[in-house]
Amino acid sequence: MTPPAPDRTRFHRITLDAPDDFDGWRDAARRLLAADVPPERVSWQVAGAESDLFGADDASLPPATGAPVTVGKDFISLARTAICHRDPERFGLLYAMLWRLKGDRAALQDRADPLVTRLRAMEKEVRRDAHKMHAFVRFREVEEEDGVRMVAWFEPDNHIVRREAGFFMRRFTNMRWSILTPDLSIHWDGETLTTSPGATRRDAPDGDPVEETWKAYYKSIFNPARVKVKAMTAEMPRKYWKNMPETAAIGELLAGAQAREAAMIEKSRSEAEPPPPPSNAQAAWEALRHDIQTCRRCDLYCDATQPVFGEGPLSPRLFIVGEQPGDQEDLAGRPFVGPAGALLDEAMAEAGIERDRCYVTNAVKHFKFVQRGKRRIHQTPTVGEIKACNWWLEQERALVRPPLVVALGASAARALMGKAVTISKVREEGIILPDGSECRVTVHPSYLLRLPDEGARRDERARFVEDLRRAAQRADALAA
Repeated sequence: MTPPAPDRTRFHRITLDAPDDFDGWRDAARRLLAADVPPERVSWQVAGAESDLFGADDASLPPATGAPVTVGKDFISLARTAICHRDPERFGLLYAMLWRLKGDRAALQDRADPLVTRLRAMEKEVRRDAHKMHAFVRFREVEEEDGVRMVAWFEPDNHIVRREAGFFMRRFTNMRWSILTPDLSIHWDGETLTTSPGATRRDAPDGDPVEETWKAYYKSIFNPARVKVKAMTAEMPRKYWKNMPETAAIGELLAGAQAREAAMIEKSRSEAEPPPPPSNAQAAWEALRHDIQTCRRCDLYCDATQPVFGEGPLSPRLFIVGEQPGDQEDLAGRPFVGPAGALLDEAMAEAGIERDRCYVTNAVKHFKFVQRGKRRIHQTPTVGEIKACNWWLEQERALVRPPLVVALGASAARALMGKAVTISKVREEGIILPDGSECRVTVHPSYLLRLPDEGARRDERARFVEDLRRAAQRADALAA
């Protein structure tokens, strides 16, 4: 029996559960498309919002009368992102694009089409808003009955909170936190993500003692020679400043930037040798080393003797990152003092690199091990532990500002690049990190110690020395 022709005179009112309800929109769009309902006969709204006054007389979805329509991944990605935009017409615009794709699979590639242009602009704005959320959320410590919770206030331009929750879950896996926004709040307890209604700025804390350390550190790394006010405000709009502790000092720092820059230039001209690291940078480094003693970002502190912070000059020739402290490093409180450290020292000497001209640290600052009798056997840190500790590594790099970073092993490479890499594939490359510095990847010296074959160990050691030599040469070229 032939199905009845669709009624193209009926309006359909579709109500979605939330402003970012992609799944609800997709299910409704599939039914509408399969029933051959044109975009102009559909009205979209969000539950709880004001109803459309002009027209939608049927709140039910029509029966599907046609074959399902498939679209490419490009449109799905576009729709998932653009649906988080605050434009009230976004649902209808996306359905109009879907309707067009039904007859022309290549319609989304027409960059001159006003509909495509508008949707791409919405997609770009949502992604930029997400980037701002990643960069400008500032957590503050709050004492609760069941422990410490980190709470942040943020005002997104679009409906991105649920979309970006995964970023903060991955980045702060072992931390209890809440992000409050005017439309929606999200909460993480270490295992489960929950949501609650929107909040006000008064519901968020104003500050905590850690902020004073952060403000002092921010002032110490402020470089007046690199200040570009327009570029800074374009990347960090003033609307976010009121929620960021360091921005309180920006006005003062900018006001004195020209005088400080002139003083730096005059000092560099009057001294034959490069000046030593300024005392405020040293003070900031000392503050970081002091603060890490109470680090609770992951559970490794429970069994380790102490955290092991980096050491070396604050204007180093090389910035070297290993995986984590070993047994002897954990006891001594210093990086690379065990067997792997001795091998590293020998290889650096062969490569013509002085250890005291290098800053050495680890991606993870606490020793992870399993106890077997009297021995503590090294265990590889998890991705969550690397991410939890990455804050400290980022502060070290921001303070030292090395032109070139050497990653020893896969864990160090993951910490620096934010993803897993195969050492054999990137070993010969110079990889540019987000802050503009260059990274070279090689093996960890402990890998050489584990090789059972003497010939293989000799060959790999020679290659390791050559990796260090090339890294040093590249660092010298970048410094020049």
